Amino acid sequence: MIDRFKLDQGGAVRVREALLRRTVAEIFRKMGVPDGDSDLAADVLVTSDLRGVDTHGVSDMVRLYVEEYRSGQTNPRPNWRILRETPATASIDSDTGLGIIVTPKAMAIAIEKARNVGVGIVTISNGRHLGMASYHAMLALEHDMIGTCMTSGPPAVVPTFGLEPRLGTNPIAIAVPAESEPPFVLDIAMSAIAAGKITVARRTGRDIPPGSIADENGTPVMKAAPAPELGQDALSVLRLLPLGSTRELGSHKGFGLAAMVDVLAGVLTGGGYGAVPGPPNFGHYVAAYSVEAFMDTGQFKQTMDEWLRMLKSTAPAAGHDRVLYPGLAEAETQADRRANGVPLHPEVIGWFRDICTELSVPFTLTEGQPQMT
Repeated sequence: MIDRFKLDQGGAVRVREALLRRTVAEIFRKMGVPDGDSDLAADVLVTSDLRGVDTHGVSDMVRLYVEEYRSGQTNPRPNWRILRETPATASIDSDTGLGIIVTPKAMAIAIEKARNVGVGIVTISNGRHLGMASYHAMLALEHDMIGTCMTSGPPAVVPTFGLEPRLGTNPIAIAVPAESEPPFVLDIAMSAIAAGKITVARRTGRDIPPGSIADENGTPVMKAAPAPELGQDALSVLRLLPLGSTRELGSHKGFGLAAMVDVLAGVLTGGGYGAVPGPPNFGHYVAAYSVEAFMDTGQFKQTMDEWLRMLKSTAPAAGHDRVLYPGLAEAETQADRRANGVPLHPEVIGWFRDICTELSVPFTLTEGQPQMT
């Protein structure tokens, strides 16, 4: 995460990983989610925070999911099922199940298919938000496989030259195993910034970068600006720009990639796409590729180490200490936060205290930490 969206560590409350997992899982149980699924949901969210992807961690996602469970938008006990299947593929109806719970199960199917025939691809229709896309892609790593994940979401991004949002932020994630280096993990939205960064910017009182949004006329705002206030119908008022921001800077590339995700994770699911049926529907796509089906796994992972070290050894530009590859900073952040706790904004701690009181869940997040005044 770029510095503009990082939490000021001086104002943060560090929370131990185990306490965070326990509290989040218990909140999901209070929403009617079964025990195993509650633990899985907590793992997805806490892993996001451990890796520094705070926009998709507990700070915003837990309260969003609680609202969706309470409104009936999301099914706490979905009867998800396979609609169509071949040795290498499957299509799943999620039954409005939360994506952070159903998608790992879909990836498990993809991994098993890849183990049998080399490649496994699973699409998911009738779904809900899947959190950090790279979580699902990374599930393939321990099986010496390359994992990918895409999600087609409700409209928030305007097409190049467009006034109205027509595509979701539509992230693409890929995770690639290595031998001794931290794995290559790319997880990027096809918008100039992820929608969650708007919320982070408002919470921390920071402007959003130039080229992030379009104004009411569809014109790209090419100067830093205050984050727009988002209400209940946040996506309807957002006009995020595609990756690239303007045609001159390559927004047609971000627009084209977002459209590709809409096809693979939306149209191909048979359950619609981002704009149709629209909120709160999501479509998802996961795939696993067995390295052994293409080449010797040991040779591949050793070559990946060489390739990653080649990137790391690049001479840094003026004003920079080093070159990072996708996944390296996240691995370093995970090691720090596992040892020292996950930093949470005081407002987030306050929300957790309130919801725990409301749901009769023990509030233990600040155990061993200085109490806020």
